[in-house]
Amino acid sequence: MHILIAEDDDPTARLVEHGLLERGHAVVRVADGPGALRAASDDPFDVVILDRMLPGLDGIQVLRSLRAAGVRTPVLLLTALGSIADRVAGLEAGADDYLVKPFAFAELAARLDALYRRPAMTDGPTRFVVGDVTLDLLRREVRRGDRDIRLQPREFAILEQLMRHAGQVVTRTMFLESVWNFHFDPQTNIVESHLSRMRTKLNDGFDHDPIETLRGVGYRMTSA
Repeated sequence: MHILIAEDDDPTARLVEHGLLERGHAVVRVADGPGALRAASDDPFDVVILDRMLPGLDGIQVLRSLRAAGVRTPVLLLTALGSIADRVAGLEAGADDYLVKPFAFAELAARLDALYRRPAMTDGPTRFVVGDVTLDLLRREVRRGDRDIRLQPREFAILEQLMRHAGQVVTRTMFLESVWNFHFDPQTNIVESHLSRMRTKLNDGFDHDPIETLRGVGYRMTSA
């Protein structure tokens, strides 16, 4: 794997770098947020290890900038902050996985392998059309009729799930697992708030909402 390590704590960065090099991976190290953003934007890394508390730009800011720019490289967020609220914040910003310091290198390596094995988001169809709504995964574009709809990364991912399963019910659990990689319920309105913002943008200027709410069940997108 070609791996970017964005970590300002030199002993931690050296430990991780040494372990990855021993396993035969190619490694690039940076020690601040601007460097991480620049490197991850310019080079095709397989995985990024991103410390949350970086100087210049913190890990959350780096993540949001990368996802807004359409960079979908898997990101493992490292942090000393381990509360559920902190985990939610990191995953909402676009992280694919989350590891709390201190950690065992064996666990880090296993998580990196899992992220690398995860199927690419562009496997299979890259363009979906449901009624007058079109979603293009490669261009990261959404159009309704002749209008461009600008969505944030999580909003885009929610709409993608609805369009992949057009005519079928998408449950809250399915959103949590596919969009946030949560395998637990954070007991917040994270799904509902993001979906509401996405629907507002999608329906602005139109008299029909293609997304049906099935209370207590989930959501369904149709062309009718």
